[in-house]
Amino acid sequence: MERDTGERGNKFMKKKIKYTDEKIGRVEIVKDFLPSPDELVYNEDNVKVTLNLSKSSVEFFKKIARENGSQYQKIIRNLLDSYSSHYSNRNR
Repeated sequence: MERDTGERGNKFMKKKIKYTDEKIGRVEIVKDFLPSPDELVYNEDNVKVTLNLSKSSVEFFKKIARENGSQYQKIIRNLLDSYSSHYSNRNR
């Protein structure tokens, strides 16, 4: 894939970053707030099912997935997980 060049020919359109050797100023150290990698792993047993959906529903989820760089099956699964979690907690 080639880079686009500007009107003048050999100059690339993306400007180069110029770094300077200056003082940064007042710095505040922030406590580590990110979760550990172990906390980010969410493993729940999945069950494979066959489900008939309307063509318009599948097209909708595929469009959303393309726009967000995801997979439509994941979006549907997350939607169902959220729905079931919401209503199972509500009935307790």
